[in-house]
Amino acid sequence: MHPNVGKMLVLAGLGLVALGAFMWLGGGSLLGWFGRLPGDIRIARPGFRFYAPLASMLLISVVLSLVMWLIRRLS
Repeated sequence: MHPNVGKMLVLAGLGLVALGAFMWLGGGSLLGWFGRLPGDIRIARPGFRFYAPLASMLLISVVLSLVMWLIRRLS
């Protein structure tokens, strides 16, 4: 296993904690559009709800891929 994997996992965890704290302390209003993108599927009927955030997850995948590419490029 690569020796920097532990460091990357710790940094990713700290990033998630920082994002969670940001949203918890009121910054979530800035991300109100997230989960409501045009490609997100939302079906609501009496007694049934279905939500598939396809476009949102695609956006997260692209952003994380770019971040990982930059990390590998810089190290």
